[in-house]
Amino acid sequence: MLFKIKTLIERVERLKSDNNKIVFTNGCFDILHRGHFDYLRQSKSLGNFLIVGLNSDDSVRSLKGNDRPINNQNIRAENLSKLDYIDAVIIFNEETPEKLINLLLPDILTKGGDYKINQIVGSDTVINNGGKVKILPHIKGYSTTAIINNQGKGLTEE
Repeated sequence: MLFKIKTLIERVERLKSDNNKIVFTNGCFDILHRGHFDYLRQSKSLGNFLIVGLNSDDSVRSLKGNDRPINNQNIRAENLSKLDYIDAVIIFNEETPEKLINLLLPDILTKGGDYKINQIVGSDTVINNGGKVKILPHIKGYSTTAIINNQGKGLTEE
C-alpha cells in the first residue's frame, strides 16, 4: 500500500504503541528480481511491519543516470505493494532516505550485503534510538544493472 508521510507516521506510532517492530529498507527496485524478493522477505521476517522507501524517478536519475529508471515510480510502487510481505511503500525525492528514517524511527533498518554499517544512511539515527541495523546477504548473480546490461540473457539461478 502506498502511503503519504503523515499517514505513515500515524500508522507507525500506533503500531509501536502495540509493541510491533517496524522494519525499514529502501531502494530503487526498478526491475524486481529474485534477489529483491529474497531480501524483502528476509527484511519482513525481522519485524511485524515492513516499510519500503522507494526512490522517486528524479532520485533514481540522479543516482543511476538519465536512462533510469526503466519503470516509473508509480509502476515500481504498485509492483512492491503487490508483495504480501510489504506493508507500506513510500516514495521519497531525496537521494537518500535520511529524512524518512528520522521521521519514522524504525526499530530495524536493513540493507543488502553489499553495504557496510558505516555506509548505511540512517544507521546512526536508528542505533541512537535503540534500534538495530541488519545487513542481509546479497544473492550473487541478481542485479537490475546486470539484467539491463545483459538484456535479460545469461542470468541463471546458482
